[in-house]
Amino acid sequence: MQFSKFGEKFNQYSGITQLMDDLNEGLQTPGAIMLGGGNPAAIPAMLDYFQQASEELLQNGQLINAMANYDGPQGKDAFVKALAKLLKDTYGWNISEKNISLTNGSQSGFFYLFNLLAGEQADHSHKKILLPLAPEYIGYGDAGINEDIFVSYRPEITLLENRLFKYHVDFETLTIDDSIAAICASRPTNPTGNVLTDEEIRKLDQLARDNNIPLILDNAYGLPFPNIIFEDVKPFWNENTILCMSLSKLGLPGLRCGIVIANETITQAMANMNGIISLAPGSLGPALGHHMIENDDLLKLSGDVIKPFYQQKSARAVELLQEAITDTRFRIHKPEGAMFLWLWFDELPITTMELYRRLKARGVLIVPGEYFFVGQKDNWPHKSQCLRMNYVQSDDLMKSGIDVIAEEVAKAYQS
Repeated sequence: MQFSKFGEKFNQYSGITQLMDDLNEGLQTPGAIMLGGGNPAAIPAMLDYFQQASEELLQNGQLINAMANYDGPQGKDAFVKALAKLLKDTYGWNISEKNISLTNGSQSGFFYLFNLLAGEQADHSHKKILLPLAPEYIGYGDAGINEDIFVSYRPEITLLENRLFKYHVDFETLTIDDSIAAICASRPTNPTGNVLTDEEIRKLDQLARDNNIPLILDNAYGLPFPNIIFEDVKPFWNENTILCMSLSKLGLPGLRCGIVIANETITQAMANMNGIISLAPGSLGPALGHHMIENDDLLKLSGDVIKPFYQQKSARAVELLQEAITDTRFRIHKPEGAMFLWLWFDELPITTMELYRRLKARGVLIVPGEYFFVGQKDNWPHKSQCLRMNYVQSDDLMKSGIDVIAEEVAKAYQS
């Protein structure tokens, strides 16, 4: 069978496909220790809340209504209006429902945005998305209809006490020209847990404005929900910012509800694309999200339940790793948010792709770091020395998985 150029592009086996395959396979494999995929934690208090909320929505008819009717291509009106009011009242942002468009998950939203802005232009020029700091989210890498739509820069690395380190944007080397369509960064960053400082965000915003391009902020783990962010930073939005959010990390990944907050030109374009590609976004996530806002539960649960849970789990995972791996060449990126730890094995004599294969053979699933350096073509050894570890499993499972990682890393260094 002959596929089109589009078909050939998206028929390839990508890093994000491998990650999701591993997640699905691991969930069905008895004894597998899932330290790889991005499935959020099953927080008992949140699961109880979702069950109770679903029962209320079923009883009052809103659940059946959401299942039995299309929303418009912008997404469920009640949720969009309630969310706009919440953000305006909480942060003073000058937004209305016209500044919000929903998508079938953040991954779909980024596919729309990247191809709306980058790739082949009407004048036949080629534009790219600038990632000011890599490693970045694995799901960006193959999202362009055109090839080669990302360019990224190495970070500055600051070594910290207790075998921690932190990435910063290297503004001295950052270059923007007419080939750049937008700047994009996640905050907190998947995979590293890095949180761009308020000063870094202000500088990126100014660079975007100076070059008349938008700043895209991936806020899937950030403020005000799900609030998996451990640093004292401020949420950020203005009319030149495209802020992307999600209901997934509240504990609702199966509902596939992405949120794009931007100027009306962008949100109308997103709605138009929804109409052509999928008719409308799904309705169940927005119905539940609206219920949470109306009952003043969304921000309260994010701050009082979700954030403390992940912060405690993160600290415990760091403790277990540092106890199990004592080699001074091993460092952990300072955990500042999200639900991953980024592990750096300096001078590792094998790649983390090979380490991934050895760990998978022993029933431990992680994600090799090579996939996350989107838009970088140089042969930087650091790219093959890092891996991403999800820390949402039980402490017992996490310890068992970390012990296996420690054994395989020790073997690799000895070789």
